[in-house]
Amino acid sequence: MGTPQHRPGTFCWYECGTRDAAAAKRFYTEPFGWNAVDVPMPGEMGGHYTLLKVGDEDVAGLYEMHGPQFENVPPHWMTYVTSANVDESVERAKSLGATILADPMDVPGVGRLAVLQDPAGATISLFKMAEHHGSAQLGTTHGAFCWNELATRDTAAAQTFYTSLFDWGAKVDDDPQMPYTEFQVGGTSVAGMMAMGPQHGDAPPHWMPYVAVDDCSAAAEKVKQLGGQVVVPPMDVPNVGRFSIITDPTGAHLAMITLQS
Repeated sequence: MGTPQHRPGTFCWYECGTRDAAAAKRFYTEPFGWNAVDVPMPGEMGGHYTLLKVGDEDVAGLYEMHGPQFENVPPHWMTYVTSANVDESVERAKSLGATILADPMDVPGVGRLAVLQDPAGATISLFKMAEHHGSAQLGTTHGAFCWNELATRDTAAAQTFYTSLFDWGAKVDDDPQMPYTEFQVGGTSVAGMMAMGPQHGDAPPHWMPYVAVDDCSAAAEKVKQLGGQVVVPPMDVPNVGRFSIITDPTGAHLAMITLQS
């Protein structure tokens, strides 16, 4: 089935941090067909964590941000990259100019993780799986995460950082109309990178996960009906598919795409 075998350097988990978990959970179950299952937080953390599922397969998590560590942190989606050794990856990231936002920590029954900010300001997490196996690999199934994209103001520096940190390859399309870089693991593209322009306004550099949907336009209409916002209306990317960027009712941004067959 969708039980994943996440290779180091590949994306393995997606997580929504919000200030209104109940509202976010109500919202996300409809446009993507996710099932929401609450489970107790591990160890002495208290409260609960929501697993978002396609059928019976875990694809993402959702939690409510509490405590001083989340002061001034807006609602957001976080992407996690598989690491064979989180501590070593953190030290490597430091040597490359990253800021460590959360030191390596064990989450009982889940795995070991850390959170960092790259030198240009985008945030990403590292994860070594233990009992939890990460997001199910479901391809382009409706509701599955299928792509990851970095928007940054310094693509050259970002390419140096991420290829050095994760041993990614970089496939560069220098088309002057739409320069784009694909990051690869073993020759397979796992993420993309684009330069931020005027259309991004004052948004900070960021990673954006993409969710596969059967009909991007219909999903965008559903988002509006449910109280979300369509930040980038559905549009076609030649030879790729039709995508849109949305904001949920609590303020977290997420992309969705109908990939071309």
